[in-house]
Amino acid sequence: PNRCSSLLGIGLNLCLKCTTMGKMQSENPRDSRVIRPQPGLCVKTFTLPDKRKVFVNICQSAAVPPPPPLSREALVELLESEDPTGYRVPMSIGEAHTEVDNNSQGCTAYDVVISEDFFQKCQKDPLFQQFLIAVSLEGLENKYNLELSRDWKVLKNRKFLGSVNEQNIRTKSKPVIQEIEPKDTHTAPEPAKRPEFCLLVEPPVGDPEFLIAEIQLPGVASSLSLVLDLGEDRLVLNARPSLFHLDCFIPFFIDQEGSVAQYNTNTQILTVTMPVVSS
Repeated sequence: PNRCSSLLGIGLNLCLKCTTMGKMQSENPRDSRVIRPQPGLCVKTFTLPDKRKVFVNICQSAAVPPPPPLSREALVELLESEDPTGYRVPMSIGEAHTEVDNNSQGCTAYDVVISEDFFQKCQKDPLFQQFLIAVSLEGLENKYNLELSRDWKVLKNRKFLGSVNEQNIRTKSKPVIQEIEPKDTHTAPEPAKRPEFCLLVEPPVGDPEFLIAEIQLPGVASSLSLVLDLGEDRLVLNARPSLFHLDCFIPFFIDQEGSVAQYNTNTQILTVTMPVVSS
């Protein structure tokens, strides 16, 4: 039996690719790189309720950072804890591609790339492998609004369905605010302040459709000095030079590409509207 069959109900947070949002700043090509992952294992499952066949190619690459160290004992404690959302597995999830299975039937395949070291660790322990499959399925569900069956099967004689596709992953960006030696060594620069902000849910009752962040930025004259990054469950804002810094987690999974940011220079309030894809 799958020991991790109930993992997807616990809402594990996944560290997926973050995208710079809004028209304030376009993504710098130098902050990303193209990788060709190595095959790992292929998992067969199907969508619910229509039972369309889906294959998940779990790949490996040294370019993807590993998650924090985790022993088998710690994994067991994590799965049995009431709040296992603190452990994150960095992964890159590719777009769907159409393939043909062994019965010459059309099917859908997805590529999930994780750290090479973490993949090798999961190969040595069945519990870690089941955990890896569970978080990969949850990552696909959150990103593409799917519902996947937990009655999955690892293919024994196939590590990958289709051809290995290149993926564009984001590298670790340089800090927006760099420390510069001041001319007057006796005057230290003031640290960036955490701005006042509030999060609003629309509609206020029922299933949330949008999450709206209103961030007060007194003294910021233009959006040109703002750098906003949105992850699937995280918002990071910097106002240069060292005026404000905000790093907060979002209580919902959001659609990064569909999010919009607007700055009102009169009220000096930044409004970020984020469609909710999963609670």
